[in-house]
Amino acid sequence: MERTLLELFILTIIIHTVDTLAYSVRLNSVKSGQVALSFSLFNMFVLLSRTANLFQGPLIGSIIGLSITRGLYPVNDMRIVIFASTVGTILGIILIPTFLRIFEAAIRRLELTGSVPSLVVEALQANNIKRIVRSATRPSKTMLEKLRFREIPKRLLILNTLVTGIYTVGVLAANYSALLVPEQARLAAASSSGMINGMASILLTLFIDPKSAIITDQALRGKRPYGDVKALVVLLIGTKLMGTLLGQVLFLPATEVIASFYR
Repeated sequence: MERTLLELFILTIIIHTVDTLAYSVRLNSVKSGQVALSFSLFNMFVLLSRTANLFQGPLIGSIIGLSITRGLYPVNDMRIVIFASTVGTILGIILIPTFLRIFEAAIRRLELTGSVPSLVVEALQANNIKRIVRSATRPSKTMLEKLRFREIPKRLLILNTLVTGIYTVGVLAANYSALLVPEQARLAAASSSGMINGMASILLTLFIDPKSAIITDQALRGKRPYGDVKALVVLLIGTKLMGTLLGQVLFLPATEVIASFYR
C-alpha cells in the first residue's frame, strides 16, 4: 500500500502543478495577443494533467479496497494526498516564471511549425532540453509590485477557494465514505465522486471562468491595464493554494455528508 500511496502522491503533485500553471496562460495570451494559439498549445499540458487524473481514481480505490479488507481507516493517507495537492500548487507557483518564458518561446515555434507533435519532438532534442534548463527563472518580489488587487472581485476569490477545496477532496471523500456505509452501498458511495467534482466544475464554469474571462478580455481590448490580469492570476493562484489547505478541513465533514446519503 505504501507504493500505491507514493504513486498517488506524485500523480496528485503533477495534476495540481499543471492546474496552477494553467492560470498563468492568461498572462501570456494578453501580453502576446495570441489567445487562441496560447490556449491551443496549453491543451497539451491539460491533456497530460487529465491523463494523470485518470489514474488517480483507481489508485485511491486500491488503497480503500485494501483498507476495507484489513479493517483500517486510512485518514492519514488521505491527508497525505491532500497535502500533495498543496505541494503541487506551491511547485506550480515556483515554476510560473520559467514556464512563461518557455511557453512564450513555444508559441513562437508553434506558429512556424504549425504542429504540436513536431513541437514536442523538437523540444525533446538534447540541445533544446539544455536551453529549457538554462531558462529557469526564480520568482521575484518585483512581480507583485504595483498590482491593483482591489480591482479583483472578492466574491470571485472566495468562490475559487471553496471550489478548489471541493475539487481537492471530491474523489478522496467519496472513496473514503465507502468505509462508513453498509457493504451493499460502498460502490454507490465511491462512484459519487464524479457528481461532486461535476458540481465543482459547474460552479467554476458559471461563476469563476466568466468573470475571469471578462477581466482578461477587457485587458486585451485596452480597457484595463495588463497589471489587472496579473493581479487576477496572482490572487486566483493564492486562493487555489488556500483551497488545498481548506481541503484538509473539508475532508472528514465531506465524507460524513456523502456517507449519510447511503446509510
